[in-house]
Amino acid sequence: MRSPAPRALLATASVAVALAAADTYVVVLALTDMMTGVGLGIDALQKATPIISGFLLGYIAVLPLIGRLADLASRQRILLACLAIFVVGSAVTALAVELPVLVSGRVLQGIGGGGLVPATLALVADLWPADKRGMPLGVVGAVQELGSVLGPVLGAVVLAVSDWRMIFWLNVIAGVLLALAVVVAGGERPARPRAIPLVLGLLALVVTGVALAAPARLVTDVSLGVPFVPFGGSTSRLATPIGVVALVLVLAWLAVSARGWWAVVGRADVPGALLLGIALGSVVLTFAASDPEREVVGPLGFALLPLGALAFGLYLWRHRRAAEPLIARGVVRGRARFSLLVSAFVGASLVSVVVDVPVLARLTFTDSQTEAALVLVRFLVAVPVGALLGGWSLRRLGDGVVSGLGLALSAVGLLVMSRWGDGSLDAFSATVVLALVGLGIGLALAPVNNAALAAVPDDAHGVASALVVVSRMVGMVVGLALLTAIGLHRYYDTVAALPDQTDTKALVAAGVVQVQTVFTGAAVAAVLGALASLGLGLRRNHQPLGGIPPL
Repeated sequence: MRSPAPRALLATASVAVALAAADTYVVVLALTDMMTGVGLGIDALQKATPIISGFLLGYIAVLPLIGRLADLASRQRILLACLAIFVVGSAVTALAVELPVLVSGRVLQGIGGGGLVPATLALVADLWPADKRGMPLGVVGAVQELGSVLGPVLGAVVLAVSDWRMIFWLNVIAGVLLALAVVVAGGERPARPRAIPLVLGLLALVVTGVALAAPARLVTDVSLGVPFVPFGGSTSRLATPIGVVALVLVLAWLAVSARGWWAVVGRADVPGALLLGIALGSVVLTFAASDPEREVVGPLGFALLPLGALAFGLYLWRHRRAAEPLIARGVVRGRARFSLLVSAFVGASLVSVVVDVPVLARLTFTDSQTEAALVLVRFLVAVPVGALLGGWSLRRLGDGVVSGLGLALSAVGLLVMSRWGDGSLDAFSATVVLALVGLGIGLALAPVNNAALAAVPDDAHGVASALVVVSRMVGMVVGLALLTAIGLHRYYDTVAALPDQTDTKALVAAGVVQVQTVFTGAAVAAVLGALASLGLGLRRNHQPLGGIPPL
């Protein structure tokens, strides 16, 4: 892909990545309000788990397919499609008054938001030669982490002046503006839509929106309210005449528009994508839906894990026999394989700090959830700084050197954190240690992506980027579940050994032991990631693998 303004296009795509990353964490503050908005009480927190796991499911399970599509179609087209899905998902979420609709909206947000990352990384491979990708990749990694920092902040600002639905309406506005910016900066004129699919698509959007919104002025009208009357004893806004019409219009639009998108999707090995999606989805739902105080594996895990293993086995069988498999044969080897391994360890280390630093702060530093979250900012701000520094360092150093040094630095900091206790967060040294850990993790982001892109041919950049993101997210989900379970095991052992199990100070000390255990496990993950980084290559890569011309 060529662009008249590559930096502007990268900047636009990067802002979109930051928007999607912010949406991952924005739910943290808005979750209780969202539960109330769909009729769940505060005591039904377990029922609200799909609000979070649904986003992760959409984000991870469809990534390999989107990565493959980014190799078959233009990056600009995939960016626009992902933004469209993200916008529709945000609108559905904003209009939801029942849990299934809310979860569906979050799944769509995850699909669209997750797909932006590999498409943007592949875009970098298109627009920059192999020996100059470091800084652009660092920018993508930095804005993704910056979005994670800004998500809760933006959520707090919106909630201070409006309700939770406004968060997602702002996503709709931002997504539309970013799509227009992609068209302008990309320089690729979108194909003129056919009249019938366009009309049906607009009708489907309008009717579905009206069905979900159920405006009071229409619902209470004697005549106009008839289409909004639910069937039988249902309370769902979709189980109504207008809801049925909306569903029919959506199906009709999919049917008449199929000629436009199936030509590309049909080449992407849809059966293979479905099998791999089931395998990844099973992992996500198994660990993300678990209650770490009682279990490592979620309530459906003992059914989902065998299903996921079966699906993955069938995928491997298809991978060997399909003429054009989802992931081209030979892509996951050499440096690319080590990229996936390092990315998983980075995810495990990162999520341990994000989750357990606020826990430690609540135990030893403050009773305020807000103040505890602010302690984490010392770490979160350092991650994007490290990502930029890591991208810049690739001008002179090899991928393995930058990633290995970064993760080694993080491992040292995490080992220090594994000894933290009462009063540790009061010291200035805590800020230094958190910043160094964040800097080290950030340093590894660009080298991992750079090595994966350099190890595969041009026509596999999208799927390689998607696999790196999937590996990191799986590392986060599985790593958090395992480390938290180990930490809680030590906590319960410590409590059981107490002579007085009602002693508040002793219980707090046991909680600190749990957090220390998680930090120790994160340090081990960082060490393993540093060792695996040796496989990324210690020498700087000079030659583009596919003969990509410089700008």
